[in-house]
Amino acid sequence: MKFDNVLSEINGFGKFQVKLFLIQMLSRITLPCHFLLNNFMGAVPPHHCNISTLEDGGIFGNLTPHQKLLVSIPTEQDGTLSSCQMFAKPQYEYLSGNRSEEASIVECQSGWVYDNSTFKSTLVTEWDLVCSRKGMNKATATIFFIGVMIGAPLFGFLSDRFGRRRLLLAAYISSLTFAVLSAFSTSYVMFTIMRLFTGMSLAGISIIAIALNVEWCSIERRTFSGVIISLDWTLGNWLLAGIAFFVRDWRILLVVVTLPLILAIFAWRWLPESARWLLAKKNAEAAHHYIAKCAETNNRSKCIATITPKTLLESAEVDTGDKKYTVVDLFRTPNIRKVAICSGIVWFGVAFTYYGISLNITGFGLNPFLTQFIFASIEMPMKIGVYFSLEKIGRRRCEMAALLSAGICLFINIFVSKDKWIIRTIVAVLGKSMSEASFTIMYLYTTELYPTVVRQNGLGYTSFVARLGVSISPLIMLLEDVWQFLPAATYCAVAVSSGLAASLLPETLNTELPEFIEDIEKPRNKSTRKMVFQ
Repeated sequence: MKFDNVLSEINGFGKFQVKLFLIQMLSRITLPCHFLLNNFMGAVPPHHCNISTLEDGGIFGNLTPHQKLLVSIPTEQDGTLSSCQMFAKPQYEYLSGNRSEEASIVECQSGWVYDNSTFKSTLVTEWDLVCSRKGMNKATATIFFIGVMIGAPLFGFLSDRFGRRRLLLAAYISSLTFAVLSAFSTSYVMFTIMRLFTGMSLAGISIIAIALNVEWCSIERRTFSGVIISLDWTLGNWLLAGIAFFVRDWRILLVVVTLPLILAIFAWRWLPESARWLLAKKNAEAAHHYIAKCAETNNRSKCIATITPKTLLESAEVDTGDKKYTVVDLFRTPNIRKVAICSGIVWFGVAFTYYGISLNITGFGLNPFLTQFIFASIEMPMKIGVYFSLEKIGRRRCEMAALLSAGICLFINIFVSKDKWIIRTIVAVLGKSMSEASFTIMYLYTTELYPTVVRQNGLGYTSFVARLGVSISPLIMLLEDVWQFLPAATYCAVAVSSGLAASLLPETLNTELPEFIEDIEKPRNKSTRKMVFQ
């Protein structure tokens, strides 16, 4: 009897699994809040140079605020005030409509004045991250995702070695600690360091939670569970839009979106360990304990009489002794090496494209709160469509279609002018929905591709590659200084390339979850998908 058959016997998606998902949701809804937090925390409000240095004690002091700006700040070609330049001295002739071509223009001398009508405080207004320092604002997102990139393989390795449950608690506590420290940062350097460690900790929640959930689901329910799990990301997106609308101070916002982790820490005591992992580690007694709890919760107690620690060990039929697996094992043998390389390429494209769209919510003509809400709302119907598509078409074809469609939407928007914001927003929302679909599919697909003994290592490795793409993604927007359409063209090219790479991955629809690397190196058995009624 295979372990998947054991799960089917005790109901692979019953009250036990629902309870597991709901507990995990407390922590997982904080992930999109932090991952997309820079849309609000790093928002750039309208600004211009502080012109108080031009006060001469004479005429300037008698001017109205509008007149002071007129004689102090040069205008751009579109008629708006310059954000980064000012006149060296007041140009009073501008009051009569005369323009001097020889007016001396300099960089801002005494900082900037910001429009606080939308945001009370952001990273930009806190540390003047504009003009020559605007790259430092983009860098805060990049540094956070570098932390996620480092944390993913670290937590993947540790959770494969010491278990899902203990490492999940460590991720909860460290995420909460570093997030709160970030909110109380006294300098830009301290903030970026704390965000680096916050990203590392949240990576543990991201990869361990998804693996623990999928490892407790039977074959016939795996697609449904994978899509259900992804809905907490949508809920988190809605939560972020709502909280950001009411909380306009970046420090308070950072604390509020982190608060669900306190509930997650208290609820951790009810989380089970992965029985698959325990069996892979030859701990049959502990695995049997959790299997019995699952059967009792799902009203299948009669089944447990035929399931003993011995039969559970027999379900993990390959003897690997006390071998310790690492990321290196993902590249030792041909088939799993191909899976690792191709899945890495696909994950890079998925994350690079998704965050390229998601972190540019101000580029579509709507206010950021409404754009965030629209982007979150489109995810729900898309995920329902993903569920039915995965069951009928399979993982590989759906992933290819989602990435190629996202690339096409990005390509179309290159040729839509910014004044046609309705069309741009519609195309962007479609592209966002396709990129979200690729994310949802790939999370489930990846857990099915890698065997249990290296599943967390595989998730850690792919998450590392994905966060490498995410780390680069915010900086790509700086390329618009080179060519206006270069960022969109780059996102489009990466989406299409990774979609083609997905065609090289094996199909996993209705296949048993592999337990050992040897299962990857031989053809997988198809599930008979028998329904068990009792």
